[in-house]
This record gives sequence, C-alpha cells and structure tokens, in this order.
Amino acid sequence: MEQQQPLIQHLIELRDRILRSVLVVLAVFLGLYYFANDFYLVISEPLRVYLPEGTSMIATDVASPFLTPFKLTLVMAIFLSMPFILFQFWRFVAPALYKHEKQLAIPLLISSVMLFYMGVLFAYYVVFPLVFGFFTSAGPEGVTVMTDISKYLDFVLKLFFAFGLAFEIPIATVILVATGASTPESLSRKRPYIVVGCFVIGMLLTPPDVISQTLLAIPMWLLFEIGVFFSRMVDKRTPPDYPEENEQG
Repeated sequence: MEQQQPLIQHLIELRDRILRSVLVVLAVFLGLYYFANDFYLVISEPLRVYLPEGTSMIATDVASPFLTPFKLTLVMAIFLSMPFILFQFWRFVAPALYKHEKQLAIPLLISSVMLFYMGVLFAYYVVFPLVFGFFTSAGPEGVTVMTDISKYLDFVLKLFFAFGLAFEIPIATVILVATGASTPESLSRKRPYIVVGCFVIGMLLTPPDVISQTLLAIPMWLLFEIGVFFSRMVDKRTPPDYPEENEQG
C-alpha cells in the first residue's frame, strides 16, 4: 500500500480529476456540436420510419429546435467520455486497493463500460423498432402521430439509461460474490424471485407496454445467469494472505 496522504491532498487530487473529466467532456461536446442536428436525425430514425406519410416530428416549445439537439449532444459527449471519466476514477481509488482487488477491478471497469454500450445498442436496434412500430399502429383511427422532438428525446434517453443499467447485472452479480455478500449457490436458489423481480423492474423502467417491458426483463434474466456463471470463477479464487501491518492508504 502507498503511504497515507492527508485528507486535503485527497480532496485536491479529486478536484483535479473531476476538472480533467469536465474539460474532456467539454472538448468532446464542442467537437460534436456542429453535427447536433445530424445526430438527432439518427436518434429519431427508429420513430420517423413509422410516421404516416406526409407527417413529421414537431417542436411545441419555442426553444426546442435549439435546446433538444444541444441536450442530445451533451449526453453523447458524456457517453463518449465515460472511459476517460472511469479511468480518472480508477486512478483516484487504485492506491487504496490491494493487489488482488486491482486485478478484479480492472476487468470489471472495462466490462461495465462495454456492457452499458451494448445495452444502449440493444435498445436502439432491437427495442426501438418494435416499440415505435407498436405505438404508431395502435393509435385510434383519425389521430395523426406527430411527436414532439423534446419529449421523444426524453423518452429514448430514459430507455437508453434503463437498458444500459440492466446490462450491468453481470457486474453486480460478480461483485456480490467477490465481496462475500452472496454465493453462486444462494443466487441460483433465488432464481424464481430474480425472474419476477426482472419483470417488475422492466415494468417500472420502461413505458407502459408489454413489448418494451418484456424486452428488458428477458435480457436482465439472461444477464443474471451470465453473472452467476462468471461469479463461480471468482468464488473459487482464494484471496492472498494480508500482512497484519498492511493498511489501506
């Protein structure tokens, strides 16, 4: 372990790493903003292909044509900067970890980023076409579908976040076992409750339709099974003996 530092030095280091992360997000945002309207066209494509002929999306607020692409670009900047942000977080906490904890934390951090990205891509390419196809075809006759651009963005960001978090289930499962909070056998015995919980979470995090709820619940259950599989490998690993004089710094 590294020598312990005064609290003020930790706070200064934390401030510096947060500042670096903010500057990177700002730099990425400035680089992307020129294409903000193009990004919105891409993000709205899953809905626009199902809009009736002769209709389009609308902006009901005066500032929406500016603020909505601005918000989307800012979210994308944070999204793309996440590896750097997590790297700064890792550099901050790494000195306080034991060697075996570092060996486990590094693949978990990398896997968590990749799984979150996979959840977002799953939502865009699999869930959105089914959900928007259902929504646009289920409306009453005589009602023209003309979605507000701001409300649409809020809707898709909510789904992106829900599916991104859902795809982190294997990471959470491995952490539970690695920290001794549970065991693979205990998690396997609780499988029926986990399945019910997945559908409850799918109901809470997605719009009130069966399609999106099921498309979230089933991957969550499968990801739980993947997490249990990999947690068995972690559970078999025996941590090294700690010297009594070793303290976390």
